[in-house]
Amino acid sequence: MSRGGDLSVPATTFSAESATLGPMAGDLAIAALDMARRFAAGATMWCAAPRWPSHAQHLAVEFVHPVIVGKRALPAVAVGGVDLVSTLRVVSSPGDLFVAVAAADDPVMRAAMRRAPAWGVRSVWIGQGDRPDVGAADHVLWLDEELALSAYGGGFVLVYHLLWELTHVCFEHPGLLTAEAADRDAACSHEVCVSCSDEGRLAEVVTTGPGYEARVRTADGIEGIDTTLIGTPRPGDLVLVHAGTAVTLIED
Repeated sequence: MSRGGDLSVPATTFSAESATLGPMAGDLAIAALDMARRFAAGATMWCAAPRWPSHAQHLAVEFVHPVIVGKRALPAVAVGGVDLVSTLRVVSSPGDLFVAVAAADDPVMRAAMRRAPAWGVRSVWIGQGDRPDVGAADHVLWLDEELALSAYGGGFVLVYHLLWELTHVCFEHPGLLTAEAADRDAACSHEVCVSCSDEGRLAEVVTTGPGYEARVRTADGIEGIDTTLIGTPRPGDLVLVHAGTAVTLIED
């Protein structure tokens, strides 16, 4: 596939890069479709790379600056600072995207990623080395190579360039971006059905009181819950909510 050039390239070109990317090639395609659907619905993409701020800036520029005539400029902003979680909590809205370049053992990134579902934000984690725990992000795009090759030799750049190009490929097929198409992809399987299961939702505590009551932030916005089962949580705590009740406190 081209680097910011014509997307109409021979299939053999993409096949060669797919072989280089290995199993991540499929993950890239799935992540790009998910991101395209969010962008089509009005999402803003927040980009972070605490260890390599230039990667966050480069990533944001790729999406906001359309180098191909006729392609959309997609809203993307690089964020950083000493408290990434507080920044994302303020600037992000339900439906947004959070894309990060970081190692699996980065405590700042782990803290931000684990809260993204409570904010209603879809997360994409680009990294290298040991993979993060299963479920650490909605999409994990991981390179199996030395850190220097990823961070300074072009590995990370290749991943988010391809992510940008594939997102625009999805825009060329608007039928894939409708809410109906997304609902079909998320339809109940024979094994799990959210409609009839005991579904728990992640929430972040905003305020507490009076009594065993709290205001929390979820993917649907701010709502009130009962905290009788867990006592009085603190603002910033993560809790699992079912039927308007906090059933457990999620420990760090």
